[in-house]
Amino acid sequence: MTATLADVAARAQVSPATVSRVLNGNYPVAAATRERVLRAVDELDYVLNGPASSLAAATSDLVGILVNDIADPFFGIMAGAAQAAIGEERGAREKLSVICNTGGSPERELTYLTLLQRQRAAAVIVTGGALEDPAHQAAVGAKLARLADAGTRIVLCGRPPLPGDSVTATLAFDNRGGGRRLTEHLIGLGHRRIGYVAGPTERTTTRHRLEGHRAALEAAGLARTLDARVVHGSYDRRSGYDAALELLRREPELTALVAANDTVALGACAALRDRGLSVPGDVSVAGFVDLPFSADAVPALTTVRLPLYEAGARAGRLALGLEPAPPGGIATVHGELMVRASTAPPRTL
Repeated sequence: MTATLADVAARAQVSPATVSRVLNGNYPVAAATRERVLRAVDELDYVLNGPASSLAAATSDLVGILVNDIADPFFGIMAGAAQAAIGEERGAREKLSVICNTGGSPERELTYLTLLQRQRAAAVIVTGGALEDPAHQAAVGAKLARLADAGTRIVLCGRPPLPGDSVTATLAFDNRGGGRRLTEHLIGLGHRRIGYVAGPTERTTTRHRLEGHRAALEAAGLARTLDARVVHGSYDRRSGYDAALELLRREPELTALVAANDTVALGACAALRDRGLSVPGDVSVAGFVDLPFSADAVPALTTVRLPLYEAGARAGRLALGLEPAPPGGIATVHGELMVRASTAPPRTL
C-alpha cells in the first residue's frame, strides 16, 4: 500500500504540517526533527508530490547510475560508457542520466534508490559488486521491486543477480573464472608460494575472485596454504602496499602475488621495490580488471581484462529499452587473461 503524508507524520511522531515543511524546505525545522522525518520517509518509501498520484506509474526522463566511487576508473569507465550510450538518443527517447556516488555506503545506496523512486526515474543502473549482508540485500531488492512496479527499468552492471523478477537485465562479470585463470597462469609458470591481496571481506567481488583463486590452488594441490597467504584490505593502492609487506613478513619466500585489482597490484609493486625486490625477477605480480594504466606500468601488468566500457554501454542501451534483455535476464561477461611482463617463472626454477 502506498504510504501517505499522514503515515510519515505518525512514524516520525510529528504533525503532517511538519512533514510538509521538511520536504518542501520552506520553513526552519530543528535538525533532530528533520532527521526523524527523513528517516520515516525513507523507511516508508514515501513518494513526494502527492497531488500527482495519478501519475505514480509514469516515468520521467531521468536515468540514475549508481556507483561506489566515481573517482575509481572501474566505476568511472562503466558510468561514462552508460552515459554515452544514453546520450546518443534524441527526441522522444532522450534522457538525462545522473551519477549517484554512494561512496561505498549502504545507507547512501538505499537513499539514492528512494530519491530515484520519488523522481519516477525511467531507468536505474546499479554498478559494481554488492554488499554481502542479507538485510541490506533484501532492502535493495525491495527498493528495486518498487521502482520496477512503477515502470522503471532496472539494470545491474558488474553485479551478481538478485532473487526475484524485478530486474530488467543483469550483466554479471565472471570474477570466479577470471580469478582462476590468473592463478592457473602463475602455477603454470612454476609458482607454488603465491600470496593474495584481497579486497574488503563484505563484497561479492572479493569473494568471487578469491573463490577462483582457491579453485586453481585446489586443482594443483596447493590450497592448504591459502589462508595464511591472504590479506584483506580496500581496493586502493595503500591497501596493496601494506598487504604486500604483511605477506612478505609472514612468508619471505613468496614468489608471486595476486592482487584484487590493478590499483592494489601497483601498491604491491611499490612495496616490493621498497624492500629491494624486483618484479618479476624476485616476485611476480598480477592484477585484475585491466585498467588503462596497466599496460603502461613498468613492468606492464599481467591482469584479467574486464570489458568495462562495453558492459557499461550495453547497460545504457538496456536501460533505454534499445536492446532486448539476455535470455533469462542474465548475461555473464567473461574476462580475458592479459599476460604481460610483470609475471615470469620463479627464479628458483
